[in-house]
Amino acid sequence: MSRLKERVRALFTTGGYSVHRWPANRFDGMRDALLLLRRAGYAPRVVIDCGANRGEWTQLARAAFPDSTFLLIEPQPACTAKLTALAARLPRVVVHAVAITEPGKAVITIAERILAEANNLRRVGEEFANEKLGTLTIAATHTQARYALPKAVAHFKKRYPGVQLRIHQGNPTQICEQVLAGDADLCVATEAIALYPELVSLPVYQWNRCVVVPPKHPLLKVTPLTLEALAQFPIVTYDFAFANRSLVQKAFETRGLSPNVVLTALDSDVIKTYVELGLGVGILAKMAFDPKRDRHLRAIDASHLFESSTTRL
Repeated sequence: MSRLKERVRALFTTGGYSVHRWPANRFDGMRDALLLLRRAGYAPRVVIDCGANRGEWTQLARAAFPDSTFLLIEPQPACTAKLTALAARLPRVVVHAVAITEPGKAVITIAERILAEANNLRRVGEEFANEKLGTLTIAATHTQARYALPKAVAHFKKRYPGVQLRIHQGNPTQICEQVLAGDADLCVATEAIALYPELVSLPVYQWNRCVVVPPKHPLLKVTPLTLEALAQFPIVTYDFAFANRSLVQKAFETRGLSPNVVLTALDSDVIKTYVELGLGVGILAKMAFDPKRDRHLRAIDASHLFESSTTRL
């Protein structure tokens, strides 16, 4: 019998095969198989353990390939603590809850949109059942939320006292994304909404800017105010995230001027604060200046210097 085995082994060896006797336990057999691969010169740079469970196989494989990086994929929450401890103890061991391909990412995006629309449909049904109840979420920039919406909100609450009103603040990109994600019913901003073809936008009103300075500032004596005079002073204005900022930049560039913008902010009140501290002159929405509240500052009309901006819903 032994001679027969030797002949069979020799026959397989001639054909380029290696014959081994594996232990009965599958994990012991796996260890021998991994060591055999290493002896054959196999040295993987990355090993992926899909369905890593509690990391038993990874520990076996790591004994055979100590220099490899191991990526453990396991979605079960019950296994997370064990795998996290294993990754903290062993170098080059990384744990992932899921592994997603590029097509998978596209599928997830579509699924999230479908779920959001399903939630929207349910909410619409609930609100149409009783139009005087429900929730309305408005996303708006700080300037719109602080200076343009209060009167409209007060009128709305008088007419629909049973409707819960929520206002989210953000820059134009953030509030548009909130509407797309279904986190807000509508948004109020300037220009940027028109850049999203997925959204239907309606022009509401136009507005322009003023220059805000401390009392007795030299610009108060410049009549009419010019871009050349404005460019001689440090400027505090809106952040680049706001589309209307580009209209200010465009006005200066058209005249061949390079304004010295020393500070930008998302908030009109922040701009006024730094002007009051003497950091520069402010360029902001005219609606954001209130002579009664901003009595330590002075406003100069700048609507003749810049193109009007359009607020959209």
